[in-house]
Amino acid sequence: MTAAVDDEMCHRCGKTESAAAGELTLCYVVNMSVNVSVRLDDRLAERLRLRARAAGETLSDRLRRYAEEGARRDEHPLITFRDGPTGRRAGVIGGPDVWEIVMWVGDLGPIDDPAADLISDRAITRAQVDAALAYSVAYPEEIQARIDLHRDETAAASSR
Repeated sequence: MTAAVDDEMCHRCGKTESAAAGELTLCYVVNMSVNVSVRLDDRLAERLRLRARAAGETLSDRLRRYAEEGARRDEHPLITFRDGPTGRRAGVIGGPDVWEIVMWVGDLGPIDDPAADLISDRAITRAQVDAALAYSVAYPEEIQARIDLHRDETAAASSR
């Protein structure tokens, strides 16, 4: 008698593996960096160095952040990034932070069109709500961490 075999795709690496019933397959995902050489105009390089130094960053850290945020902006055109007391975070251009919109939608509970309800109560547009929700699908851990931080800080403040 043979064990049933199911083909499953790893949600992290995309590999399809066959596993007999009862077997455990582990997938290790390693984020590796790639060294990329870029030529910059002298004036631009100096401006970047000054901004990095003022923020206590290395030039490499500053360039890496600009590249990451730029790629995310290309993927999500209504999203920008802001500094704040808890660090940089994604926000909707002309509106609130992404985590706030996602939290508000979640707090509304199961309704047919949460965006419509949000739009009627707050000064945001459907495009902003849709942009925030799309960004949260692409980066769910980041957004959930912000929501959790907010709720933890709110709970701590109210218990004082």
